Amino acid sequence: MTKNHPFHLVDYSPWPILGALNAMTTMIGIIKWFNLFNSNLFLMSNIILMMIMIQWWRDVIRESTFQGNHTFMVTLGLRWGMILFITSEVFFFVSFFWSFYHNSLSPSIEMGLNWPPKGIIPFNPNEIPLLNTLILLSSGLSITWTHHSIMENNFNHAIQSLMITILLGLYFTLLQAIEYIEAPFSIADSVYGSSFFMSTGFHGLHVIIGTTFLMVCMYRLLFNHFSFTHHFGFEAAAWYWHFVDVVWLFLYISIYWWGS
Repeated sequence: MTKNHPFHLVDYSPWPILGALNAMTTMIGIIKWFNLFNSNLFLMSNIILMMIMIQWWRDVIRESTFQGNHTFMVTLGLRWGMILFITSEVFFFVSFFWSFYHNSLSPSIEMGLNWPPKGIIPFNPNEIPLLNTLILLSSGLSITWTHHSIMENNFNHAIQSLMITILLGLYFTLLQAIEYIEAPFSIADSVYGSSFFMSTGFHGLHVIIGTTFLMVCMYRLLFNHFSFTHHFGFEAAAWYWHFVDVVWLFLYISIYWWGS
């Protein structure tokens, strides 16, 4: 089919509509879990979500790598798309910080005019939170090493540094899970508990998503999908990971250090 533009118009895909329907099913599953203490629908929705992700990623990899559809103009559009997506994520976290500072700078009488509220024992910022900060800062260095290795066609260094980044991401998630298990307060403990678990919990979810993104990049790297001039799939993952790093720094300084 002839065309008079440099853009790739994607083929019809079932994944956007199926993904949207699955998001609705996931939300219904969460409501069912919280109200009826039955997590079956939520777990089934997660399994379907993973199946959609795998097949959608497969299609994008196929059109970008084997079909050669991602021209310069297409990748430029993808870059802007990723920039706007990360911008929307920034404002998503701004809402949590706004809530935290609104309540902490002027605690209400219901909280005893204290911050943290009376009865809340906050985490020691010099223990697991500090270790997690060092882990994410180190992962930011290792993913930059991966990027430079790809641009220099150093395949072995790219594999090694990306593996280090993935392991650091998994280690961070493990430590945060331990922290949650040992937490002396819950999400129901005043606005402090709500602010803490909503902000750190969504950040933890972003770390899991970013780690999954990097695992897909590792798969693609092993199969030589990236060259020194054509590797936006990895660049998008690296941008996302740096965003996760920066958000954690603000979380650590605001909630763990200043807020405690």
